[in-house]
Amino acid sequence: MSNSALFLVVFLTALTLVGAALLVAWLVSPRSWNPHKGQPYECGIPTRGNSWMQFRVGYYLFAILYLVFDVETVLLFPWAVIMKDLGAQGLACVLFFFAVLTLGLAYAWKKGALKWK
Repeated sequence: MSNSALFLVVFLTALTLVGAALLVAWLVSPRSWNPHKGQPYECGIPTRGNSWMQFRVGYYLFAILYLVFDVETVLLFPWAVIMKDLGAQGLACVLFFFAVLTLGLAYAWKKGALKWK
């Protein structure tokens, strides 16, 4: 069997299985309509006043910084697994990676992005 035929078989099998799962979920799922289903849910307590409010940009800065450093830290795991095979060049690359992370943290610290005001 050629690679293209194998790919086509796998692709069609995947489409069939996903379609079957969606069809079964649609057929088995309970159907009931209640006007309360369309309302926003806020911890079970009805909202008072206007629920559209502005958040301080500090929340977003913290979230973005957390995501950046979290994702970049996760990227270190594959490097640690194959560290012996990489040798000195791999060590130099990861030291450069840490240097960039440190510079980014120093920049955020200097700009005051880590201060909770």
